[in-house]
Order: sequence, then C-alpha cells, then structure tokens
Amino acid sequence: RKGATRAFGPNHECLPEKYKPIGQPVIIGGSMGTSSFVLLGTEKAMLETFGSTVHGAGRALSRSEAKKTITAKAVLRKLERDGIAVRVSSPKLIAEEASIAYKDVNEVVDSVHEAGISLKVVRLRPLAVIK
Repeated sequence: RKGATRAFGPNHECLPEKYKPIGQPVIIGGSMGTSSFVLLGTEKAMLETFGSTVHGAGRALSRSEAKKTITAKAVLRKLERDGIAVRVSSPKLIAEEASIAYKDVNEVVDSVHEAGISLKVVRLRPLAVIK
C-alpha cells in the first residue's frame, strides 16, 4: 500500500525468529518536536490491510502552505522552549517540516491501535532534530 509500512502479525513466515512471537516491530516517526512510536504488527493487519500500517502522521499542509503559515524562527523558538536541540543545514527546511504541517501523530497512532491494525508498545519523546 502507498503510504504504509510493513506490520506483519505474530508467527508470519517472513519475520525473524526473535519477532515471530510478538509480530513485526514498526517505528512511526513523529514530526519535528512531536513524539514517535514503536508499534507491533497484528494478525488483524494481515487480514485487513495486507500486513501493513501507517508510516507516519501524514501531511496536513503542503510544504508551500506550511512556509506561508509559520516562520522558521517561530518553529525554532518552540523547539527550544520544549528543550529539543536543533541542527539544520538550511533554515528553509524548518517551516515546511513544522509539526503544524502534519496531522496529530498521537491521534493517528491511537486510531490504528484501536482498530487493532498495530499495537502501541512505547512512545518516544524527541530530544533533538537533525535536518
């Protein structure tokens, strides 16, 4: 599926032995300044979504809309206020990747968890952003 990542359920033949009892580990990256998640694939994903789940929150704004909506300076201030270190090769990249440019990753992960397509294991808090 386009916009998806592999989330095979437990005991799938393509999984390494150490993951067969629990299912495919899945990393869902957040946007700049938001949480990321580790999930597990499920049997329900095998039956309903071809063994796949979301690969991220997805954009809420296009890159050009994001650059018109927020400044790099405002994004950097927020990240600094939240205690997140930033290293960026070009400030032009900051606004288009701002967290407001993406859907809420918590809501997206909650929806696939509640649907049984993949199960939440852990939420990861960002420490740094490198672009």
